[in-house]
Amino acid sequence: MRDAFIDELVTLAGAHDHIALIVGDLGFNVIEPFADRFPDRFINAGVAEQNMTGLAAGMASEGYHVFTYSIANFPTFRCAEQIRNDVDHHRLPVTVVAVGGGVAYGALGYSHHAVQDYALMRAMPHMTIAAPGDPFETRACLRWLVANPGPSYLRLGKAGEPRFHDAIPDVAPGQWVRVRDGDGDAVMLSTGAALGAAVARANGRAVYSLPLWGMSAKSAQPAQIARHQDITTLEDHLADGGFGSWLAESVAGTQAAARIKPIALSADICDMVASQATLNRLGGLAA
Repeated sequence: MRDAFIDELVTLAGAHDHIALIVGDLGFNVIEPFADRFPDRFINAGVAEQNMTGLAAGMASEGYHVFTYSIANFPTFRCAEQIRNDVDHHRLPVTVVAVGGGVAYGALGYSHHAVQDYALMRAMPHMTIAAPGDPFETRACLRWLVANPGPSYLRLGKAGEPRFHDAIPDVAPGQWVRVRDGDGDAVMLSTGAALGAAVARANGRAVYSLPLWGMSAKSAQPAQIARHQDITTLEDHLADGGFGSWLAESVAGTQAAARIKPIALSADICDMVASQATLNRLGGLAA
């Protein structure tokens, strides 16, 4: 997803001279295509993520659409106050890009486990969460975010994620994207890199992805939930405050809530250091 992200961002920046990229002293061997082509719109803010976010907010207030880029929790939890007060509150076009969502950096331990980031970011009232499931969804999300500037969170896998679409899909906040057809009325619905787990566990069920969502997209869920009798959600995130919780909240207090069966990572993996595949298996996400 990282390669698809930077390739698409370079293309979009070529067409839109207000797109800028700020990194927190990382991303080398990934971000060079942007830095080399648009040096006047690229800034390395150093290991100072809170300043990076404040700088992005300032530039966004002057007309830029700024993408901040760092690993997992560093551009989110470390910058929570700046995101809440400077970006989301003022509805500024800043896209916080986190690479290594879930336990993609599992071998580096809990400091790099991004398993509570949905809970944080979906609590921001104006924030759009973009959690693509494959490289084509990454490109689709970027195009939507640039066409609809505002506070947003782009959560990427680390590298090597498989492609599940044959072409770049149409995406919109709250709209489920069909990935695989299935038999019967039971479906798998995932967000982000959990799409691979959804496909692996489908067992004849249809698979959908929801790459764009957030607080304002809840209103679009009841009508889509009503089309299916059994919905299993998957996410590489803890259950509390996650994607399955968000979907259940959209129909809370109705009979439709019983149709939703969330699968998320167990909190037991928070204290573990292992590969992404191992943590997903031990955490209950992998088939």
